[in-house]
Amino acid sequence: MIRKRRSFHFGLSLTAAALLGSAASLAAQEAAPVPRSPGLPYAPRNLPDRIVLTPGADPARDMAVAFRTDTGQAAAEAQIAVSVDGPTLEEKARLVTGTTTSVNSSYGPALYHQVRFTGLAPDTVYTYRVKGAAGWSEWYQFRTAAEEAKPFRFLYLGDIQNGILTYASRVIRQAFHANGDIRLVVHAGDLVGQRDDLDHDDEWGEWNQAGGYNYAIVPQVPATGNHEYVDVLKPDGSESRKLGPYWPAQFALPANGVDPVKATTYYTDYQGVRFIVLDGTAAIDLGSMKAQTDWLDATLAASKANWNVVLFHQPVFTCARPNDTAEIKAAWKPVFEKRRVDLVLQGHDHCYSRLTAEAGRAAGAKARADGKVQGPVYLVSVTGSKMYRLNDRAGSQPDKIAEATELYQIVDVEPKRLRFRTFTASGKLYDGFDLERTAAGNRLSEIAEPTLAARTCSGNVGPDGGRCVAKGK
Repeated sequence: MIRKRRSFHFGLSLTAAALLGSAASLAAQEAAPVPRSPGLPYAPRNLPDRIVLTPGADPARDMAVAFRTDTGQAAAEAQIAVSVDGPTLEEKARLVTGTTTSVNSSYGPALYHQVRFTGLAPDTVYTYRVKGAAGWSEWYQFRTAAEEAKPFRFLYLGDIQNGILTYASRVIRQAFHANGDIRLVVHAGDLVGQRDDLDHDDEWGEWNQAGGYNYAIVPQVPATGNHEYVDVLKPDGSESRKLGPYWPAQFALPANGVDPVKATTYYTDYQGVRFIVLDGTAAIDLGSMKAQTDWLDATLAASKANWNVVLFHQPVFTCARPNDTAEIKAAWKPVFEKRRVDLVLQGHDHCYSRLTAEAGRAAGAKARADGKVQGPVYLVSVTGSKMYRLNDRAGSQPDKIAEATELYQIVDVEPKRLRFRTFTASGKLYDGFDLERTAAGNRLSEIAEPTLAARTCSGNVGPDGGRCVAKGK
């Protein structure tokens, strides 16, 4: 495999620049200290870290891994083998090389490596390890997807973004601890704050630490949020955005999306589900809306999957902001309905919303009682500590809402049934529904299991009895 080398320079000045609206304020902001993680723990080392597994377009045969080292490990090297049950993994392991990217962060220069594992056998357990200058990592194990539509479980996380290690880590770990055999993790954008409360390198360090080895053994399916972008000043003094360098360095994605956003749009087909990932920020702010919409329509039209799940950041129907996301709603909602998308997974609003009918909760319940099939189900969720107040529509439009609550979602997929369950940070069942796939369309049924009552703030008092941490938008 040809090895490419690229360089990015991403120091504290860019972090500061992301907060500015003019060149004058840029100079003032550069002098301000940037918050860092306690103990400065995230410097690159001579052993690999930030090891993240991602699926290919066909994860039955194609997986990829990205990892970081210091500059002593110039080449991207991994070993992979079909797993065996004794300590002889290296005997039949093959060496695979890849590409290397240089990122110059606040900790100094680091190298990010990506290696793609191709030609794999479906539904097979593999082990791999990656190389640093001081030696190999431990062996990590994953299973490729099956060729056929076989039941599996995936985890859906909303914005992790703030309080990444302090608060969000417990939610992620609870999800893995309480729900065995998670086969994919989908992230609805704003994995980090990147412009908010920490140095960028520390934020990505905390993100990796929060997921730990789970990110190296379970394929990650991330969407970009607005905070994966950084604000930049153009020569004429106007402001624009560009994708931060950590994203393309840290995620080895399928690159089967649409120009000019192939780094952030893609799809992967996993055991009867087509996951389609869009980039709402580039669509709204950087002029790629038409290209993404056309690609979305074509990718859904070509899908032979039992279920189609679309993942992006800015929600069609907002639960915190005064208005819905007009550009996305106008362009993508008609496609979702025409192509019978099953789930639309989003973030951005830092609240919880499960919406099955734009006309409102009562209208949706009546339509189901009258025998009408269910269209796309729109979900918004949040995992990290930043919370927003619910908007005026939240009381009557979504089927279930939450405020000031950290959540995760477990989705169990079968060929003709999809089971969606939302849990709180401590593992309590909060919401859920089943979708049954029929020739006429989906039938939605509420779950019979008892769930928590809607968690909302009452004035300045939060749902746990302490202060309400949700802020108004």
